Order: sequence, then C-alpha cells, then structure tokens
Amino acid sequence: MKLFKKILFLFIILNISLANAKPVPESFADLAEKLMPSVVNISTTQTVRTTTNQFPFQFPPGSPFGEMFKDFERPTERQASSLGSGFIINENGTVVTNNHVISGAEDILVKVGDKEYKAKVLGADPYMDIAVLKMETKDKFKTVKFGDSDMARVGDWAVAIGNPFGLGGTVTAGIISARNRDINLTRYDDFIQTDASINQGNSGGPLFNLKGEVIGINTAIIAPGQSGSIGIGFAIPANAASTVIEQLIKFGETKRGWLGVRIQEVTKEIAEVEKLKKPKGALVASVGKNSPAEKAGIKAGDIILEFDGKKINTMRNLPKVVASTEVGKSVELKIWRNKKLISKRLILGRLESSEEFQEKKTKKVEKEEDIEILKITVRDLNDKDISSRNLDKKTTGVVITAMSSRSPLANLLSVNDIIIEVQKTSIKTIPDLKRIVDQIFRKGEKTLLLTVINKNNQRRYLGVKIN
Repeated sequence: MKLFKKILFLFIILNISLANAKPVPESFADLAEKLMPSVVNISTTQTVRTTTNQFPFQFPPGSPFGEMFKDFERPTERQASSLGSGFIINENGTVVTNNHVISGAEDILVKVGDKEYKAKVLGADPYMDIAVLKMETKDKFKTVKFGDSDMARVGDWAVAIGNPFGLGGTVTAGIISARNRDINLTRYDDFIQTDASINQGNSGGPLFNLKGEVIGINTAIIAPGQSGSIGIGFAIPANAASTVIEQLIKFGETKRGWLGVRIQEVTKEIAEVEKLKKPKGALVASVGKNSPAEKAGIKAGDIILEFDGKKINTMRNLPKVVASTEVGKSVELKIWRNKKLISKRLILGRLESSEEFQEKKTKKVEKEEDIEILKITVRDLNDKDISSRNLDKKTTGVVITAMSSRSPLANLLSVNDIIIEVQKTSIKTIPDLKRIVDQIFRKGEKTLLLTVINKNNQRRYLGVKIN
C-alpha cells in the first residue's frame, strides 16, 4: 500500500510538471512571418583616402630621393562599405542598431523588405554600442516592442533575425545560454549569451523571445580562428538598452550617472581583513577631486555594498547601477568602513560632463624635449603610436619629432622614427635617453649604437658618431 501511494504521488507530481512545462514549438514560422517586416538591413559607405606610389621600389630611410619622389605619390580614394542589422521601434521609421555598424559612415541605407531608405543618425552611444537612426521618409512601418529581459531565463528559447553576410531576413533559433556575461567589451558589459547562430552582419539585429518581444540587441560573437558562428553570441539586454535609446531619441546623447570613484574587486583576503562574511561590494581605491563621492565624504578604503537600494555584489555591478541612475538624483549608499556599516547620501553627477570623462576625451598634449648632443627633439612613445603602427604592446622608446640638419642622425634617421635602445640598453622614457647619452659622452666615447624602428616599422641597428 505504501508503495502504491508513493507511485501515485510521483504520478501526480509528474503530471503537474508536464502541465506547467512550456511546449517545444513545432515551428518558428508564424513568429518569423510576424516579425520579419520590422527587421531591417543596414548598409553604410565611407570614403577611405590613401596614397599610392607609382614606383615599385623604396628608398632607404633618410635618403634625399625618398623626399623627392614623395611628389609623385598619388592620392587615391575608395569607397568602403559595411553591413549590419537593425529593427524598427516607431512607425515613423526610427531604427535601433549597434553603434559600430554606423560609426564613421557618410551614407546610411536602411532596407525594409524590397525598399531602401536613406537614414540619419539621431544619436549614438559608443560605450553601450547602441545607435538610433531615422529613415528619411513619411512611410509608416510595422514595429516591434521591447520585452522584460530580466524575465528571460537560461534555457528559454531565443530567435535572432538579421542580415548575416548580406543575407537579409535570415532567421536562427536557439536558447539563452547564460546571463550577465562580462566579456570585457565595454565598461557596462552585462550580455545575454545565446547559441542562436549570430554572424558578421547580424550586429544590431534583435534577439526575440517567443512572444515576439525584443529581449536583446545582437552585438558580438566569439569565433576563435573562424569567421562564422560557433554558437557563442552576445546581446545587449533590452532593459539596459531601452534607457539609452530613450535618451538618444530625446537628447541625441546619453546622460549617465557619475559617482567619481576608482574601484577594485574585494578579494577573499580583503574581506577577511575587513571582517566581511564573504567577498562582496566595490572597494574604493581613490576618490576624484570635487566629485559627488568626495563631497559626500566617501573615502579610499570604503567598500560600497549598496547603491540606491541595489545590492553591489561585485565590483562590476557598481558602474552599471550608477550609469543607469538618473543624473541629479539624491541617492543613499551603504558603506563598510572600519568594520562597520554606515550610510552616506549624495547628489549624483553626470559622467559625460565630469572631469573624468573630459580627461579621457581630451587629446593629451605630449611633452617634447631636445636632446642637445644629438640635435633632435623627441617625445615618449605612447599607446596610440603602438596601436596605429601595429607594434608589439611591450614596445618602449622615444619618437623623433624634429631633427636639425646638423644632427649626426640627419642622414640615418627621420622624423617619426623610434629609438628603442642605446648601447643595447632599453629606452622607456626621455630621461632614459638623456641619461645614457650623457654617460657615454662623459666617458669620452664617440660612437653610439642605436636600435631603432623606422617609419616602415623595420627594426634596425645604427652606429652613430658623435662630434
């Protein structure tokens, strides 16, 4: 009898589970047919300007013939194009896509079905990688709506529609593989991961749930050593994106909250010392001058555990929460200080108008110095140089910015060449170069062995006589 009761109980539980389970769709055809008119293909063009040399040879660095034949270089222009996807959120032709799809574009064309429309940018946010376009037409369009991405669960069905490799109207399906993914793409990484096939050209397209609601904007894939999908794609969650989109439509820009602190992770060791039960929160490493945090009395060493009623479980949580909070709002912070929980209240500033933001946006003026013995002017090699010239990230040295005709290097090197070693000793900064050259000169030595990277990115050793 007991056995019968157990079997009966299990039978009832199984039936309840089956009744509550969501059925596997037989087809996505009806859903795709409904959504397809609201998904668009985006193509952009921009002019790329280069110079071509009519002669099939190069002159050595410093050669007078090199400068002479520069006059024969022919400027050329070519049209570069790119493809992406997007979706319509307003019947007047407002389109959402990724910023990287339209960044730098001179012309933007949006294809809806068989028709093409010119479009202009209403606003773009490179930090979240979102852009909003407006088609230049009075036509009316079918739209899609955002869903609640917080309700999306790992294992739920997901459908992507887009323009991979220029193949417009491509529908793929999969599941939500994970949530809250941080792939170090932006400071606000909080991606939905899906195995619905996403490829080049899908960027900016929608990720739908089975209700036909947009729960994400397809943005990135991981495809090591391959050009196509391996089932690891990422979408910006709709809840995070919708706030940015509203601001871009209203203001043409984003208005993010700014606290004014530099933070780091709370490790097990730090938690142990601070008498926290477990590692959590964001540890304040430094506080910006005249920032909202400084004005509120937040100090280096504080651990922020809660911001405006939201728990800060990890360091990465804080920038996202702060950025999504209304500028000018009075917010309360729960802080762990001296092994005690305290509260602080502050008025949130705006990131884009903060000194921190302006510092990043303002072009850095590089300090230049004269090296009298060599009769050259140099500056420190920077990250921009390394990136633009595709140098090894570990490269250090100084860049020649000017050179006297009386310089011992005049016929050997030229402006923009990089000195990376002297006497096989690495040069990291201008003082290094000055110090080593001065030492050699004081010793009475008349020859320098320089290791340089010329403007063609060739590494060379040069013996130089000092007068």
